Amino acid sequence: MQPIICESNGLSSKALLALFEQIEERKLNMNSFILLKDGKTAAEFWREPYRRDCPQLLYSLSKSFTGIAVGIAWDQGVLDLQDKVISFFPDKLPERVSANLEKMTIHHLLSMNAGHDDNIYAAVAKEQDWVKAYLSMEVHHEPGTHYRYSTHSTYMLAAILERVTGQSLVDFLMPALFEPLRIERPVWETCPLGITAGGMGLSIRTEGIARFGQMLLNKGEYEGRRIVSERYIQLATTEHSDNRAAASPKRIDSAQGYGYQLHLCRRGAFRGDGSFGQLCFVAPKENIVIAATSSFSSMQQLQTLLDLIYEYVMDGTATTNERKPAAVPAVPLFLPIPEHAPTLHNKCYRLEDNPLQLAMLRFVQAQEGLELLHVYENGSEQRLPFSFTKQTSAPFRFTKDLADHLQEAVTYGAWEDADTLRLTIYFIETPYIVTYWVKMKDRSIDFRFQINVSLTLSDFQAAGHLAEQ
Repeated sequence: MQPIICESNGLSSKALLALFEQIEERKLNMNSFILLKDGKTAAEFWREPYRRDCPQLLYSLSKSFTGIAVGIAWDQGVLDLQDKVISFFPDKLPERVSANLEKMTIHHLLSMNAGHDDNIYAAVAKEQDWVKAYLSMEVHHEPGTHYRYSTHSTYMLAAILERVTGQSLVDFLMPALFEPLRIERPVWETCPLGITAGGMGLSIRTEGIARFGQMLLNKGEYEGRRIVSERYIQLATTEHSDNRAAASPKRIDSAQGYGYQLHLCRRGAFRGDGSFGQLCFVAPKENIVIAATSSFSSMQQLQTLLDLIYEYVMDGTATTNERKPAAVPAVPLFLPIPEHAPTLHNKCYRLEDNPLQLAMLRFVQAQEGLELLHVYENGSEQRLPFSFTKQTSAPFRFTKDLADHLQEAVTYGAWEDADTLRLTIYFIETPYIVTYWVKMKDRSIDFRFQINVSLTLSDFQAAGHLAEQ
C-alpha cells in the first residue's frame, strides 16, 4: 500500500513523500505508520499484508501503558510514588531484606533505577513466581543512583497495581484508559501465575498507539476527557535517570535521560518503544505524534527512523528531485508451477528432532495450492492453507512475546523449482515472517525454517522421511 498523505496539515507533503522514499531506500521494514499533526491524521501507511484492523504486539512499548496506569492509580489515591515495594508483598519477601531492597520505591521502578547492576530478565523469567524471584535478586546499588533498564521492574508495577486495585491490569484500564481512547479490550500476556506482564505482551492496533500518544501530548487529556493528571505527565516526561552511559554511542535518542517508562529524546520529544521498532513518538513543540510498528532487525534501525523523522517531519526537509517514493517491497511472488513438480497429495513426512517440536508434516493437495498439516510431538495438530495464485489467511497458534497464541496468519506458496517448495507465513499481529523451504528428494525432504526476527526462535534445518501410510 502506498502512503496516504493528507493535504493542508501544516506539513510539507513533499517532505513527507521524501520520508517514505527514504524509509524504502534504507530498507526499513516498517509495517504501519500514523502521523498526527495538531491532533489530525497527516499521513498513514500499512505495508501489505498488514492491515488497519489488526492488533500489533508492542513488546516494551507496553511499559509506557503500565506507567500511565500507575499515574491513574496515583491520581485515585490508591498508591503513592514513594511507597516501598516490599510493603506490597509481605508474603513474598526473602529471609533477609537488604538495605537497598528496603529503600526501593514505586518511583524507582518507574524510572528504571531500582538498583540492580545486572540484567535480571532471565533469572526472573525462568521462575514460576516472578514477584518472589524479583525480590530475591541482589540489589547492588542504592535505588535512585544507577540506571538499569529492566522489564521486570515494570512487571512489579503491574503486580502492585493488581494488588492495590484487586483487578487485572486490563480490567483496571478499560474504563480509565482503553475505553476513553476507543481501544477495544486488548490481549495482554501474563506471567505463569496470571499477573499481567506489564513490561511486555500488550497488543493493540496502531491507531490505539497514536491515540495514546495524543493523550500524552495533550498532557493527560483525550477528546476533552481527563485520563491522567497533568502533574503525572510532567513527572513522567522529566528526567529521573541518566541513561547516557548505558546507551550505544550511535543511538543518540536513547541517551537523553529517562522519565517514567518513557525515553526522553532530542528537542523536548519523548517516546515509548519496543523490540523490532514498535514506536510511540511525541514531539510537544511541533504538536506531532507518530505511531509505528516495524520488523527491524536491530534497534539501530529505530534510531535511523527517528533521524528521518527529525529531518523530514520536524524540519520539513524535502529532496530536490521529483521522484516518487520507491515501490513498497512486494510480498512473495507467485510463480508458475513447474511442469515436473512432484505430487504431494497425502504424503506425510516424519521430521527429525527440531526446536518447534514438529513431529510430522502432511501435505494435502488443493486446486490452487495445498494444505499443510502440522503434527506436533504432543499430539496436537494445526492446518495452514497455501495458495500458489493468491494470498490466503487462517488462524494459527504461534509464539508472541511470552507464549503461543491463536492469531491470524497470512500465507503465500510457490515452487521455486521442480524440487523446492517455498511457503511463507506472515503473522500479521507481530513482526514475525516465517518461511519454510521444503526440498524434495526421493523418499525424504530437507525442511528449513527461517524467521525474520525473534527473541526466542532460531532458524533450523531438519530432515524428514516419508512415513508409511
